[in-house]
Amino acid sequence: MATAEQIHGGFWRDAEGRLIPENLIKPIDKEREALVTALTAAAKEMSEALARFKSKAFADIGAFVELSAEQYGVKLGGKKGNVTLMSFDGRYKVIRQIQEHLVFDERLQAAKALIDECIQAWTEGSRDEIKALINDAFQVNKEGKINTGRVLGLKRLDIRDERWQRAMQAIADSVQVAGSKPYFRVYERVGDTDQYQAISLDIAGA
Repeated sequence: MATAEQIHGGFWRDAEGRLIPENLIKPIDKEREALVTALTAAAKEMSEALARFKSKAFADIGAFVELSAEQYGVKLGGKKGNVTLMSFDGRYKVIRQIQEHLVFDERLQAAKALIDECIQAWTEGSRDEIKALINDAFQVNKEGKINTGRVLGLKRLDIRDERWQRAMQAIADSVQVAGSKPYFRVYERVGDTDQYQAISLDIAGA
């Protein structure tokens, strides 16, 4: 990676775009420049290598899943799902996960209206915990989005009210898959236990 000195000869460009004569640059600033430049170059190289490894890993897993399916005369197509692959001795396992990004369409508003009707009817004697759970589910985050997990969690409540049941159906109908993101993780067994520890592919967790 070219340094400021290499780019400008006898001048270095500072953070504000000004050209500073090299003889005015303090030695500690030069050392800092060398360290940051070297680490950045190494980080970029590592990032590119990790990207190549990730791409190859997904391709290899996909090819293996296809190969395995062919043993039964099955040809897989379309989007691939989650899969866990174990080494023969069970020491290692590789997991490919497809995480879907869910959103709600306009029918969520109908569900909220029905739920509000239920709350109005249940005002007397209704549990405050349920009210808090419902209010929390429909709160938006900093990005103005509703937490899909909390809304879908309402479906686990065993409430027989006909309006509530219609609200839950409206929630189910309103769910749309806006996209998906694949994840790749590798685990190693901890000693002779049945526990597995992830092999970190993240510099922050290494």
